[in-house]
Amino acid sequence: MATAEIAAWAARHRDEPLPAEVETHVKRLLLDHLGGVIAAARFPVAKLVAGYAAVANPGAEATAVGFGWLSADGAALVNGTAAHSLEVDDGYTPGSVHPSAVAFPAVLAAAQRHGAPPGRLLAGAAVALELTCRLAAAGHPATWRNGFHNTPLAGVVAAAAGVSTVLGSDAAQTEHALGIAASHAGGLFAFLGQDAEVKRLHAGKAARDALASAELAARGLTGPSGVLEGKKGYFEAFAHNDHDPRVVVDGLGSDWALLRTYVKPYPCCRHLHGPIDAALELRAEPGFDAARITRVTVGTYAVAAHHNATTVDSFLGAQMSIPHAVAVALLRGEVGLTEFEAAAYSREDVRALAAKVEVGPDPEAEAVYPVERPARVTIELDGAEPLSLRVAQPYGEPDNPVSDAALEEKFRRLSTPSLGADRTAKIIAAVRALDDLSFLQELA
Repeated sequence: MATAEIAAWAARHRDEPLPAEVETHVKRLLLDHLGGVIAAARFPVAKLVAGYAAVANPGAEATAVGFGWLSADGAALVNGTAAHSLEVDDGYTPGSVHPSAVAFPAVLAAAQRHGAPPGRLLAGAAVALELTCRLAAAGHPATWRNGFHNTPLAGVVAAAAGVSTVLGSDAAQTEHALGIAASHAGGLFAFLGQDAEVKRLHAGKAARDALASAELAARGLTGPSGVLEGKKGYFEAFAHNDHDPRVVVDGLGSDWALLRTYVKPYPCCRHLHGPIDAALELRAEPGFDAARITRVTVGTYAVAAHHNATTVDSFLGAQMSIPHAVAVALLRGEVGLTEFEAAAYSREDVRALAAKVEVGPDPEAEAVYPVERPARVTIELDGAEPLSLRVAQPYGEPDNPVSDAALEEKFRRLSTPSLGADRTAKIIAAVRALDDLSFLQELA
């Protein structure tokens, strides 16, 4: 049975070393995760949730990045929310999911609470990341069609397994943790198109609930066995059994899905990245003149085509809009955090160009999604030949990767405004080595 097999696999990692390439990649993802959390601490949503957690979850067990010490549950809630607040978090294309946003806040909080050594932290993180990728991919796109956000849906169950590994739970306790966590699974896509900031909270709530599920199971609370594949279990409830069970367990422990996660170069929904890549490249073509654009068409897969708002009035709305992203890419030639803030989305030239961007489903793109995330951008110019480009995989995917140097530069861009150059460099070195977790105190 899938749940029992997963539980046994997670429990083995209490003592088994990770393959070297897996450990290296987990550290890459940790650094990328921390950059997003550090930057998000300056923004309103993380501040709001941290204010709540200071009242609801006070304590001195774990670091809430930028906000001091809280209970482990409070730190998981705050850090998970922050991780998903700026749309800079990594992802896994086959599952349309952001693994690190739930995995790291949960396992870091557990490791700090219990004084776990770095090796146990890395093992727990690898378990949580791997299972997030596999659970999400097994049910996607059925879970998406049914209205669920895969990041908290798969993330809470997977992170409960990862926390169980950090705690040293055995296979039976881990299966109970999975069963408990599945009752916390959820997260509706109702936020889309409404600028509802609850999307940011999805990852934080999932991290907190994953931590609680594993802790309760370790203390003897029971959950249903076989919760993933069983009657009225995870896949029946959320995917209506429209899933591929082989994705969950085939190659588990030998073929690591987490090695195929992507790193985001742009701070927005991943569905926008292919169109951005194409727009930036077309902008460099001879004869391009933004003033002569009469129409822009974007053909992409159906999941992405829903991100078609031509008018946005919020940071989140801009981060979810292909027309806005293409407009700022064509007009400004770069796409960073400032391109999604009010100073950008309220500009008349940005609004005017976004209104000319038409987004729709493309059969060719739909045929290869989610193995690829294709997009074709065509720019029609007054008095000139159209410019057109198809991007098969956006920058940052495993076959078009962000290098270590580029990843560290991204971390510096996100962290230096808060930490300064010297402290930022120390965090990079500390994560590379990961001799202990004392660097988390620097982030409080």
